[in-house]
Amino acid sequence: MNRNTVSRHQRVAICLLLFLFCYSANSQAQPVALSSKTLRLEVNTTNGDLVGLLDKATGMNFVSEAVGKNPLWRIEMLPGHEPATITPSMAGKFRWEHPNKRENELMMVWEGFNLPFSKPLKVVVTVVLDSKEPLSYWSIAIDKPGELHVEKVRFPEVPGITKQPEERLAAPIWMGEMTKIPRQLIAGPENPNRRLEWPYPGTMSLQCLALYRENGPGLYLSCDDTAAFRKAFAFWSESPERVNYEMIHYPENESTPQTRYGPSYRAVIGTFSGDWITAAERYRAWGTRQPWAVRSRLNRGVVPEWLLKTSLWVWNRGKSDGVLEPAVDIQKELKLPVSVFWHWWHGCSYDAGFPEYLPPREGTEHLKAALSSAHKNNVRAIVYMNQRLWGMTTKSWAEKGAERFAVKGLDGKVRPEIYNTYTQQACATMCMATPFWRNTYAGIASEAVRDLGVDGVYMDQACSSLLCYDPTHGHPLGGGTFWMNGFRLLSTDIRDRTRSARNTLLAGEGAGEAWLPYLDLMLTLQVSKERYARPNNGWDVIPFFQAVYHAFGVTYGNYSSLTIPPYDELWPDEFAPKEPLKLLDRKFATQFYLEQARTVLWGNQPTIANYRTTQRSQRSEEISFLLKLARVREQGKQYLLYGTFMRPPQISAAVISFPISRENIYAGRKGKTIVETTKDKPHSDGGIDDTGKDKGESSFESTSPPFVVGTWQAKSGNVGIAISNVGPTTLPIRFDVRQYGFKGGERISLIQENGKKDFGRVGVDGQVSIDVPSHEAYIIELLKK
Repeated sequence: MNRNTVSRHQRVAICLLLFLFCYSANSQAQPVALSSKTLRLEVNTTNGDLVGLLDKATGMNFVSEAVGKNPLWRIEMLPGHEPATITPSMAGKFRWEHPNKRENELMMVWEGFNLPFSKPLKVVVTVVLDSKEPLSYWSIAIDKPGELHVEKVRFPEVPGITKQPEERLAAPIWMGEMTKIPRQLIAGPENPNRRLEWPYPGTMSLQCLALYRENGPGLYLSCDDTAAFRKAFAFWSESPERVNYEMIHYPENESTPQTRYGPSYRAVIGTFSGDWITAAERYRAWGTRQPWAVRSRLNRGVVPEWLLKTSLWVWNRGKSDGVLEPAVDIQKELKLPVSVFWHWWHGCSYDAGFPEYLPPREGTEHLKAALSSAHKNNVRAIVYMNQRLWGMTTKSWAEKGAERFAVKGLDGKVRPEIYNTYTQQACATMCMATPFWRNTYAGIASEAVRDLGVDGVYMDQACSSLLCYDPTHGHPLGGGTFWMNGFRLLSTDIRDRTRSARNTLLAGEGAGEAWLPYLDLMLTLQVSKERYARPNNGWDVIPFFQAVYHAFGVTYGNYSSLTIPPYDELWPDEFAPKEPLKLLDRKFATQFYLEQARTVLWGNQPTIANYRTTQRSQRSEEISFLLKLARVREQGKQYLLYGTFMRPPQISAAVISFPISRENIYAGRKGKTIVETTKDKPHSDGGIDDTGKDKGESSFESTSPPFVVGTWQAKSGNVGIAISNVGPTTLPIRFDVRQYGFKGGERISLIQENGKKDFGRVGVDGQVSIDVPSHEAYIIELLKK
């Protein structure tokens, strides 16, 4: 009997202990919550993982699966240093608290790491919720032993992002791109790395990503860095169904041991409801108050006056008779200022012989005389000079010991880059922090401006930055701001050297907020994405950069051409096409119309590539459309040059289908042939047919709405809705303008290529109706008074 009683007591005690243990474990596993009026965050109290991100307005929790999957942060060491990676799970102690009992702020501390160093490691993360908007701000500080050499810090991570229907991802990839299949592009079979990553400053022109349901809940992923530190933003996946987000930070590794690292900026994680324009408007409210916008050359009024007057750019290549003379010709027809974007003027082979630009290939005196004649006709010219490449097979590479000043990887070696598919000659990226490279480039640019008489320099690959690990260059190893500081010094040096001659225009490839104080002009080519990108790659072009910074920087450009691409006469004869600059088939005209309409109506200066005087008669309809757009823009500069981007009205129309020519100087070409790809079976190597036979133009089918629309608000408060019909027939449209603050009865003007006319008033229901003929372009101007 006693034995049974004891046994029963033991069983009760065991059950009680198990209950207390489970209760204790569950209590510790309960997340700590930070809550504001708009946002609720939940963090695991045992390890600091983000386990909840709730948008209160929509009830959407953006973290669907988190516990035990991915840590909030990871610290990765430089190669050869141990441990290779440090994560929160390695901490012996974790604690959290609300500093000063503020419920909208959380501090988390990891310490007690078992590491063989004299000084202990401590990681502190602070999270603060915005009091008004659904935004959270994340900071990390690392107190570390000097022997711990950090390459990168991944923080913060949003794990297991909840999948939504009609999901979209918008990324400011230079001008901007948006995809309707984000998870397929991140985790699908065509992406073996299961990762999309964009560096900033560089390919990512501003610090904002938006992953959202169309017109529904979305993740707003950003950063409040105002000094343009090198970093990266990435989506990645461990499985086809799971997508995560992270930022990557690169410490400045000095020559002396560093015992603390913490970015001087905060990561921003927030929510919104809408689309990419909603995210752009939020970022614009912050970005346009920052130093790069306030000090932008357009905002300060220091860009060359002739740039603001330019109505059309002619982008031609080669000697002056095929570059400057066509520009003079089309200017006579347009009767507005035309400027020249000039490639292949230089004495070296393109994408191989840089920076041996001088003397010019047609001779110094001949080029000077041609430029002088162009100036008499009020035509200005900027010339191509790549601002970071040095050909590794050039004579000067060896003679000047340029390798010492090239960018080095983590292994201390130069990373050759091959762009010229015909010669396969490699180039190296020069380090912008080195006075050697800046002096070399500024000296050549100065000679081109002062001695040859060019009006400016196009600095190819300008809006990009690289990590460099060469300890002899005098900059911190890896990240930091040394690249942008170097570019600032370079642009200042060029202008100082040429100031007595002229206000030198500096243009650059791509777009980037960090370059707004240094560049007068930015080349945004994505309006012609179909000519160079892999067909049907899942990305559509959007004017993300213009939506944020249009009023703070001038953009221009496209690849829009009526001919096959040119071929550099200094390249091998064996690969030259039979008929360089041969006119494309007329079936590609819609592509030309679409590119030109995007260019102008999305706020860029008009551009045509490979223009020849014969095109005015041989392709009169296409040229007439281009000149019409330029004239409409001239009548509406208050919108298309100086305006602020607004959400375009909803316009319904059936999509049109049309063939696309996929060609540039490399894509779609092989030897003496222009080869064909099809929509159903594209060639993965850029349009090269494996038979080697000449199949004509490289082409595929594409679709688009027939209307291109850009909406802009002038400083007066008036709104201009710029619209063009690139389709084959007249189309009636009707749209609501109450979203712009118009209630009905306000006056409307119609801006056309030959001027402005009265167009009645807004309907009492806020509606505006108009018939838009094929290949027509207007600005519908809504007048506040």
